[in-house]
Amino acid sequence: MLFDPLYIIMTVAIIGLSMAAQGYLRTTFGKYSKIRNAKDITGAEVARDILDSNGLQNVQVEMTPGVLTDHYDPMKKVVRLSEPNFNSPSLAALAVAAHEVGHAIQDAKAYAPLVARSALAAPLGIASTVGQFALMGGLMALAFAGASGLGQTLLLIGVIGLGAVLLFHVVTLPVEFDASNRALAILERGGYLSVEENQGARKVLNAAALTYVVAALAAAAQFIYYLGILRGSDE
Repeated sequence: MLFDPLYIIMTVAIIGLSMAAQGYLRTTFGKYSKIRNAKDITGAEVARDILDSNGLQNVQVEMTPGVLTDHYDPMKKVVRLSEPNFNSPSLAALAVAAHEVGHAIQDAKAYAPLVARSALAAPLGIASTVGQFALMGGLMALAFAGASGLGQTLLLIGVIGLGAVLLFHVVTLPVEFDASNRALAILERGGYLSVEENQGARKVLNAAALTYVVAALAAAAQFIYYLGILRGSDE
């Protein structure tokens, strides 16, 4: 498998796309993190303002270490912004903060894809971990023993694990796209952005969304590849 040309091409393509998406995100974020928003308000301030205007006073806004580590914690009801976005009045900070608040609003409204992702996270995580070990065991069994029953069974479990990973990514996509759409709509309706700034904020959020798309494509490619091996082992 390691010397399979298709596997090598797939791996190189996945790594290349992932690096390109991350590079584009960092470049775009870096550009707009140097541009102050017209309202001159920080990410923390806009997050608090939007939360309060949507009746979500119970949701806290906290600073978290790192860069681009921003996220919403649905268990603790906390919007966590990375240090640069928490304190910065940049256009990028405004967009990212609104995006994370978009997740809090999804949570409050019981947005179906978010509910599904939260419910599936733990079981799919377990399936993915078990699947990884089973996949390695199955490939080794097939390599040394040929089309053995044990090898095929382990490989099947591994493919199911990869399917679990793919399912999680598929469910994640509408969650992220919806949060970005909510963010842009809120920023526009609330008068936080000018027309020119709206384009910049959209570019930041689209760059972030691209990383999720690439991750989903990578998961799909791996699932299809190993599914092909599983089918081939039956022949």
